[in-house]
Amino acid sequence: MNDSSRSAPQGAGHRVAPEMQGAAAGPAYDVRDAQQTRPMPIVPDVPDAGRDAEDRDHRNQGAGRLSGGPLFRDQKPQEPMPTAPPPPPQKKRAGRDLGAAIGVGLGLGALVVVSLFVVKAVFVGVIVVAVVVGLWELTSRLQERKGIRAPLIPLAIGGAAMVVAGYARGAEGAWIAMALTALAVLVWRMAQPPEDYLRDVTAGIFAAFYVPFLATFVALLLTADDGPQRVLTFLLLTVVSDTGAYAVGWRFGKHKLAPRISPGKTREGLFGAVTFAMVAGALCMQFLVDGGSWWQGLLLGLAVAASATLGDLGESMIKRDLGIKDMGTLLPGHGGIMDRLDSLLPTAPVVWLLMVLFVGSG
Repeated sequence: MNDSSRSAPQGAGHRVAPEMQGAAAGPAYDVRDAQQTRPMPIVPDVPDAGRDAEDRDHRNQGAGRLSGGPLFRDQKPQEPMPTAPPPPPQKKRAGRDLGAAIGVGLGLGALVVVSLFVVKAVFVGVIVVAVVVGLWELTSRLQERKGIRAPLIPLAIGGAAMVVAGYARGAEGAWIAMALTALAVLVWRMAQPPEDYLRDVTAGIFAAFYVPFLATFVALLLTADDGPQRVLTFLLLTVVSDTGAYAVGWRFGKHKLAPRISPGKTREGLFGAVTFAMVAGALCMQFLVDGGSWWQGLLLGLAVAASATLGDLGESMIKRDLGIKDMGTLLPGHGGIMDRLDSLLPTAPVVWLLMVLFVGSG
């Protein structure tokens, strides 16, 4: 039997070509030949142009649904919603009613100037009224926010007596009136239950020193021969210092001065207060005060800027402890009387002392 008569095995993995099945004379299919044949190359499918276009239509319709486009071919595309323009940057604004503040400030200034240069005693009366109203605001806020009952009646009577005694009898009279006022507070509070006695009388003595005693130095300035000019210099320097601090701080302020006490105050504002006050001090001492010199005014302006800033921070500390913004609402655009006296009160003894050192008590 020759090789051509052998039949190919029919096991698994061996395939016989169909055209060879049933051929008796043809050669058998050999697996070894199949293993030696090369595989056919893989030809990529040619995309169907019609199907591809249809797929693109479906994708476009899906994108249209997501982006607000038409769902159907005969549907008009929706116009995109107009976007609102970004809001313009807001300008810095003052925290108070600027118009009311200017009006009230001009009114108070006119009252002070008229009373100061007409009759000195009238200006003393203005000081007394400011002291009594300031004491009323302070004691009212202490009782409302902390439950502290500082007696107002002895404080008001003693405060008025301090200012009048300072004008009539000088510094000695002011000290005597201060001591008698403190004694009156101690006695007056004894009419109430003893609970919190020490707390109430301590607050009362503090109020007597803080408001009327410091205000007495304004009356001491008035006793000099050129007293109205000295008082006007004191008022101008304090107002100019506050104005310079506000203007420069509002425009250029970036670095906080005391953020835990008064977040609105900046180092740039302090620089503005010092600059404005020194310039105003040089002019006032040179042209208003008898015997004054411009260099004395520079030192006076520097001291006023420091004391006014510290006084403002001191009252801000009190208001933060009480949890209030203003001491009162009597002056529109300003708050209360105490909100205007905060920088004036600690500045009065500083100006009085420097005036005595520079040009005498006069």
